[in-house]
Amino acid sequence: MKSISLLTTLFLYFFTATCNNQTTKTSMETPNKIEVEGKIEAIGMTSWQYGTHTLTNDDTFYALRSEKIDLQQYEGKTVKVTATKVEGYPVDGGPEFLEVYSIKE
Repeated sequence: MKSISLLTTLFLYFFTATCNNQTTKTSMETPNKIEVEGKIEAIGMTSWQYGTHTLTNDDTFYALRSEKIDLQQYEGKTVKVTATKVEGYPVDGGPEFLEVYSIKE
């Protein structure tokens, strides 16, 4: 009986340690970041209704949001943003949706 309890305890210990290790590894991985250059503008009326700003260049445009940076202070400026694509977008014929982590003027 003691050996079954010991084996069960060891199994649970290694199982939880493995799960925690995988979670930590995943959370430490760097998401796929992209750098895009263009002009930032506030979003007006759109058919796609996501993001707070757009970044436009000669090739395309993107919808932007940022929890870390006040994008409003960059309106009308040409900048280079480092961002990740927000999963599940684009929708409704809209642009790619980016979460901005840093901006260089």
